[in-house]
Amino acid sequence: MKEIKKLDKNAVAKAERPVKILQFGEGNFLRAFVDWQLDIANEKGVIDTNVALLTPLFGQSKVIDILKEQDGLYHVVLEGIEEGQPKREIRLVKSVADAFSPANEYDTYVKYITSPELRFIVSNTTEAGIRYEEGVDVMADMPSSFPGKVTNLLYRRWKHFNGDPSKGLVFICCELIEDNGTTLRKYVIRHAEEAGLEPAFIQWVKDSCFFCDTLVDRIVPGFPRDTINEIKEEIGFDDNIVVKGELYHLWAIGGEGYKVVAEELPLDKAGLHVLFMPSIKSFRDKKVRILNGSHTGMVPVALQLGCETVMDAFNNPAVNKFVNTMVAREVLPMIDEDPEELRKFADSILERFYNPYIKHMLSSIALNSLSKWEARNWSTVKDTYAKKGELADFELFTFAALLSLYGPGTDFVPQDTASHIELINSVWDDKDYPATVAKIVDSPIFVERFEQAVPGFSAKVAEYLAAIRRDGMEKALNDFLAAHE
Repeated sequence: MKEIKKLDKNAVAKAERPVKILQFGEGNFLRAFVDWQLDIANEKGVIDTNVALLTPLFGQSKVIDILKEQDGLYHVVLEGIEEGQPKREIRLVKSVADAFSPANEYDTYVKYITSPELRFIVSNTTEAGIRYEEGVDVMADMPSSFPGKVTNLLYRRWKHFNGDPSKGLVFICCELIEDNGTTLRKYVIRHAEEAGLEPAFIQWVKDSCFFCDTLVDRIVPGFPRDTINEIKEEIGFDDNIVVKGELYHLWAIGGEGYKVVAEELPLDKAGLHVLFMPSIKSFRDKKVRILNGSHTGMVPVALQLGCETVMDAFNNPAVNKFVNTMVAREVLPMIDEDPEELRKFADSILERFYNPYIKHMLSSIALNSLSKWEARNWSTVKDTYAKKGELADFELFTFAALLSLYGPGTDFVPQDTASHIELINSVWDDKDYPATVAKIVDSPIFVERFEQAVPGFSAKVAEYLAAIRRDGMEKALNDFLAAHE
């Protein structure tokens, strides 16, 4: 048996590089996407920077603990089909210089946000992260919201450098919401104005800081629990935060400051699939609505059919038919692009669901599904009504399935905002689904007012919810498909 060595800087040499990037997020996706790309770009000599990771909510995490033990080292395992042949790549990522939790190491956090070398902030706080919350104390050491934390961070930096315009930061947001960087910028300025911070600071944010809108794309199932012993044997290291992903990757960076990123962080010159453009709207509409919207819509349906992975779901004929029909009938017609090219794009996207090497757990995709559905699926519902005066029945069925999954009486334990789950349970009434749905959609859970924008939304969702709860998902789904032949 091959010797399994401890993975740390004593076993693997790491180059000392300046830390120009602070990353809000230590999870699987950013490590298999952003930090993986930085490592390749460092290796090829097109950039010279490492990254420091912190927990977005500032608390401690198991991943941070392991990163510390392994001196920021970990492996990314990529598998898939390329040109008809199976392909596998393993990379030992060395771009992480530090990992910490501000709650336990606040001085470290202050050191980084006031560092003259710091230039970029990368974030993935999930769709729920970039939200405006009333009453956030941006002058506290640890404001409760991500926009509040960013406001505090920038104010500290502005004061530390006496408003030096050269010390502004570039934000590269990876959250899957529309206009992610633009939205964060708007909330930061709003927080600053409402907190009565100096006009000179607000002007510095506007003039010296850049907030890029981005689109990220790579399926990352995460830690390969089922095969980790075999992987450790293969790599020869006791790596406890291996990340598994697909070969495909795309990073589109646009909006304010995209030229700055292209010049100062030219990842494309390392042969990476990174695109810089003034607007990413067309990319975002296609990718988020087709890939992520399909994932988010499929998950509550498939979980209630006993499926565990994306592959399980697509091997179910009813789920397969449901998703493909939803994309063809509702999603694609609402995207303004050549229909034939759009169909080819959709086929290539959906084909990735069949990757036999990726065990993508539905329970992982289900994380924060309430905000994900609003960010990924609602736009199709809204556009269908606005353009055709019709209800997007397939998308509405996915919302009903989500409410059924989250509601009382199931074995599923939602990993979502606790107050939102409590609200759903508090208004739930199995004897009156129309009232239940109406109270949920008109609650603070959602930013948009679904019923106001799409009259009839709540009644139709309640109809599908009643069928799912009364007949079970299998019969409800088959009846739905039969009715929409």
